[in-house]
Amino acid sequence: MKILHTSDWHLGHTLYNYDRSREQQAFLKQLTRIVAEEMPDAMVVSGDIYHYSTPSASTQKMYTDGMLEIHRACPEMTIVVTAGNHDSSSKLEIDSSLWNHFGVKVVGNIERNQEEVNLEKHIVEVRNDRGILKGYIIAIPHVYPQNFPILDTETPREERQARFFQALQDEVEKMNAERLPVVLMAHLSIEGSDQTGHDDTVGGIEYVPISAMGGGYDYLALGHIHCPQNIKGSRHCARYCGTPLPVSFDEAYPHSVSIVEREKAPQIKTIEIENPMPLITLPKEAVDFEEAIKLLEEYPDDKPAYIRLNVLIKDYLAPDCNERASNAVKGKNCKFCYIKPNREKHTSDDETKHISIQEMQEMSPLEIAKLYFQEAEGKEMDEELCELMNSVVQKVKEKSILH
Repeated sequence: MKILHTSDWHLGHTLYNYDRSREQQAFLKQLTRIVAEEMPDAMVVSGDIYHYSTPSASTQKMYTDGMLEIHRACPEMTIVVTAGNHDSSSKLEIDSSLWNHFGVKVVGNIERNQEEVNLEKHIVEVRNDRGILKGYIIAIPHVYPQNFPILDTETPREERQARFFQALQDEVEKMNAERLPVVLMAHLSIEGSDQTGHDDTVGGIEYVPISAMGGGYDYLALGHIHCPQNIKGSRHCARYCGTPLPVSFDEAYPHSVSIVEREKAPQIKTIEIENPMPLITLPKEAVDFEEAIKLLEEYPDDKPAYIRLNVLIKDYLAPDCNERASNAVKGKNCKFCYIKPNREKHTSDDETKHISIQEMQEMSPLEIAKLYFQEAEGKEMDEELCELMNSVVQKVKEKSILH
């Protein structure tokens, strides 16, 4: 079985109030071309289709048009879409009955029929154009660990998630007499995964060990973490395909989709997605503002990009620095986004660190708490207090998303 693994499209995402629909449409066109060339048996989209739970009408139309073109490129291909933490599970499923006619299976939530959990909803058969069974996809959307259903009274609350994953794989094992490939989809954070460029304070998803995914899958198609990677210890059987387009400047790595073919072990290749409007940090190493603004002024007029300036600050930034940077790109195809401030390190322990509003916006709540504790107590926050603070932040994030 050959699958195309993609996730975290974040359609509708804007960057510093700049509309990114042109880039997102360019990605969907590239994806259509890749499908036409690769002709996979299935395409799995492991969550975060949209960036906002209430996408605009134009964003929803972009998604619908894009999915129809992808279907037309390979009509016999099975498409499975699951909800991520950015998606509204109910809104994603509204048109699920209609999508079934185009070979698209949408799984937004876990369905309960009275007291029974509908496990069949999460199991998708993959067949070729002659109706021959090629394999199975187990589609599990984003669900907070505490919200997984109780399948039996003997399972402790903290083990519900692992029990649900294993129960589905056990169901497939009963059906899979020919030992065909099994793909498991999930949208969560695996312990030990590379978080480069990803804001782990967003989404409130707790980390889970790879062992909690259970046994019975040949390939684990993960979503949520934006850096593409194989999970250590999984024998290349578990992978984050990453975002097709960068969501932030810190995602400074190639963006792609993954093609997975099952032989004795999954064979994985990546196909890079070209971004017509790349995110560039200028320069890579921080320099003083005057040097940075000169580089911005010299940036080619016809070269499209979003740009942030990497500036070394000795005392403070001049009030007109953002205005000067905006003026420097007038008439160019690039767009100035913001200044990343980097303060010089001082050797004096007595000197108080002053933080600008812009710097504070760049920091996580935990980083701000650490700085406050350092100034108030004269020592670094210990590990136990850091963990307590981080758990509070996670719980607040979870509540804000749920409401």
